[in-house]
Amino acid sequence: MADLSTLARPYAKAAFDYANENGVVNEWENFLFIASHVVNDKSFSTWLDNPAVSAEHKSAALVDLYDTQVAGSNDSAFKQLLDKNRGAQPSADTSYPKVSVALSNFVKQLSEQERLALLPEVYEHYRRHKAISLKQLDAYVTSAYPLTDAQRETIQTRLAASLNASVVIHESVDPSLLAGATIKVGDKIIDDSMRGKLQQLKTQLTA
Repeated sequence: MADLSTLARPYAKAAFDYANENGVVNEWENFLFIASHVVNDKSFSTWLDNPAVSAEHKSAALVDLYDTQVAGSNDSAFKQLLDKNRGAQPSADTSYPKVSVALSNFVKQLSEQERLALLPEVYEHYRRHKAISLKQLDAYVTSAYPLTDAQRETIQTRLAASLNASVVIHESVDPSLLAGATIKVGDKIIDDSMRGKLQQLKTQLTA
């Protein structure tokens, strides 16, 4: 049997092609991001596997959750998660549209074909289609301390210039780096942390 990633590819391509043609790429990406997290939840996954629950009920549950917890909420854990994924500061003022009829029908089709479990893989492939279309790259920056606005802007500007692409910064903090930061783009890792420099020095001294 084909693996989940292979099974997800045609669904992701169909989703991105439609969203791209209709100018709703970000809206679909936002929903797929939240839905992939929900599907990965153990209790929800068990519920999805329950044959007594209809396909329509399963798809409706995902849509309703997004509409109430993201589109219809001033503040919620899901909305904060989505804000963070977008690289935005969590804000109760941020608004997201409710799930469209087309997107709802897409989820319903996945459910009817017993493919809702593919949503995490659909999301990852969808993001790749978007990145290729926009020539956009994800940069994962891990710093010893939270980045300032100036540092974030400098990193983004320099990466965009060197990679000739739009760059989306994903931030995390690791105090064990001592100072500086590491940057991962694709398979490339730039280690400009104090811990990394000390390790380099140790290697040189013991070589």
